[in-house]
Amino acid sequence: MELTQQLLEMPEWSDDDIVRHQLPIVDTPFVSVGGGMGSLAMVDTLRIAGQPVESLTVLAENAIPSETYEHLANNSQIPRHERLRSDSSSTMDCIWGWPGYALREAVADKKIGPAATVFAEPILANYYTPKAGQVYESVRREATRIGWDRMLRTGIVRTVRRRREGGYFVIHTPADQSGAVPGGPKQRVVYRCHHIHLAVGYPGVKMLGDLQAYREEHQDWRRVVNAYEPHLHAYEEMLRRPCTVVVRGSGIVASRVLQRMIDDRDQRGAQTRIIHLFRNYPDGPQGDKATFRRPVLAGWAKQGFNFPKAAWGGQLRNDLESLEGDERSKFIDAMGGTNTAPRKDWEEQLERGAREGFYRQLIGTVKSVVPAEGNAGIRTVIADRQGGESFLDADFIIDATGLEAGIEEHRVLRDLLQYGGARKNVKGRLDVERDFTVRGTQSGTGRLYASGSITLGGYYAGVDSFLGLHYAALRIADSLAENGFGKKIGPLRSTSQWWKWARNKPI
Repeated sequence: MELTQQLLEMPEWSDDDIVRHQLPIVDTPFVSVGGGMGSLAMVDTLRIAGQPVESLTVLAENAIPSETYEHLANNSQIPRHERLRSDSSSTMDCIWGWPGYALREAVADKKIGPAATVFAEPILANYYTPKAGQVYESVRREATRIGWDRMLRTGIVRTVRRRREGGYFVIHTPADQSGAVPGGPKQRVVYRCHHIHLAVGYPGVKMLGDLQAYREEHQDWRRVVNAYEPHLHAYEEMLRRPCTVVVRGSGIVASRVLQRMIDDRDQRGAQTRIIHLFRNYPDGPQGDKATFRRPVLAGWAKQGFNFPKAAWGGQLRNDLESLEGDERSKFIDAMGGTNTAPRKDWEEQLERGAREGFYRQLIGTVKSVVPAEGNAGIRTVIADRQGGESFLDADFIIDATGLEAGIEEHRVLRDLLQYGGARKNVKGRLDVERDFTVRGTQSGTGRLYASGSITLGGYYAGVDSFLGLHYAALRIADSLAENGFGKKIGPLRSTSQWWKWARNKPI
């Protein structure tokens, strides 16, 4: 039976409500919704703490935890052999952070270089960052070790509701619909649980308003693309003929897109002309002089990671935990902001491109985006700083400004805001406590937690990172233990479990 509109508009459901709708119920103590890196960090921590697979359920659209991450990384021009923006100790497969990625790479390649880099960074060398493929393979290994497949249920989560008797209901549409009546309603399964963890990532791809308006009006999804969307066709076209490309954005993704195009010029004979359009052009060091100073080079603010390292586990993390409201929001902005990692090879490319004329920077505000005359490309109409107007004609426009941050774009999060008691924080994301409990969603002794990008603006800055996902998982696991679900990881348990991890022994 389908869920009625009357039921969907109720903020709490009882067991009788589910029985009346003839929906099958599966009882499980803990559900993690998402199935990506955040879910892996969470159930990995709980398995290490001693929870059996029978008490944990992961609801995911994909079978492999790193699948969505790898898809976005590939689209943004970070294939498996390239390096991510993460340090050596932020090991996605190992909550202890040792051995780090640098040591593992040094051993695998029988070269001291990667390990030596860690001791020289960041003064004598750039920060070490792991290869993407190394991270994905280690994630698969750990998922197998902890019994991921036995916890996983693939499909789509439709709704989360508080249970009147305490705990929660999760409405899930399984991927396997082989038993459904052809042409009839899809099968639904109700997971009745005591605690829920949400790690659903970004709701979707964000396009700049003028570019979205152009795509919708002209139905042109080929020449105006987002860096996180599949857009390999653009690079293939650049190899076939000389093209002009407008790039918008000045963060880590923009730097990767530029590097891809210049690599193709250097290595594959492309003749691409790049116009890099800035709306805001920093012309001096960014951030507070005493604490968050970021150098600027040719319009790019440079910082090794999204935030200073002390934001993950030092003084800055402690300072942020003590702040509320707008003060917390401003502190996060001061630590972060748009920036990219300093890389000498990439900086050399841009300097050479400016010198040789194939890379050009422009500053201005976009007024509109329209087809070029004769429909021979896309025209960007720009208002410059002096109040004048000019235009750029290009074969492609690549939007490298980021991913969608609006949580209302995600069905489950929108529903939680409307019916589940959740509310937004100062950054427009889910409002969470210091232990990542979503405020306003308690159901009896049951708790609803969230981690990852959907919690940015809370008491921890680096939520959208490998280390941030593990930090959140540890805080949530401790909170669960305090509420009677399992035990905290003590020193003896931690030591014995590390030895199991090191020998790749199943838990």
